[in-house]
Amino acid sequence: MSIVLLTGFDAFGGESLNPSWLAVKALHGRRVLGHKTVAAQLPTVFDASLPALQALLVEHKPALVICVGQAAGRGALSLERVAINVNDAPIADNAGTQPIDTPVVQGAPAAYFTGLPIKAMLAALRREGIAAEVSQTAGTYVCNHVFYALMHTLTTNPALRHTRGGFVHVPWLPEQGTPSMALDDIVRGLRVCVRSALKVQEDQLLGAGATQ
Repeated sequence: MSIVLLTGFDAFGGESLNPSWLAVKALHGRRVLGHKTVAAQLPTVFDASLPALQALLVEHKPALVICVGQAAGRGALSLERVAINVNDAPIADNAGTQPIDTPVVQGAPAAYFTGLPIKAMLAALRREGIAAEVSQTAGTYVCNHVFYALMHTLTTNPALRHTRGGFVHVPWLPEQGTPSMALDDIVRGLRVCVRSALKVQEDQLLGAGATQ
């Protein structure tokens, strides 16, 4: 059975939980359009997150990968458009590391676009009444670090040439502060994202840009 790999992060920045992990864990083992969903937790650590992701890709050889992270200050599921080749950490990671202006992958391209049909996913989420947006930046912290490395690996590894991948940011849970989204809605939204990404091969044309 083909695998859909979903990753979330452990808690960081003084938080006691991370909704990205709670949400993907809730989808672990579910079947979506004939695919088995596998959830895994990545450490919020620059140096450790990529080996963990690479091991998961080798083990599962997934048809689809959606990495998920927490974005405080956002009130919608954010479908990330682009990953950039820079680490510029505003706070230290969980190992106390704080890289500034270093590349994710030395000598690699400046950026990669997502491999997900984010406009079709956006439309599907809105039909389900789930707050969603296309985001033009995944930041420069561990989330972007993982997003960039994922896209670089899928682009350069022939064994994964048929794997699609990308990144989604989710809001805080209500107990963490505002803006927020209930965990059930985040889980439902991620399931919609998975279904749409599996069904849609060519993304639709839908305005979702930003003026700033």
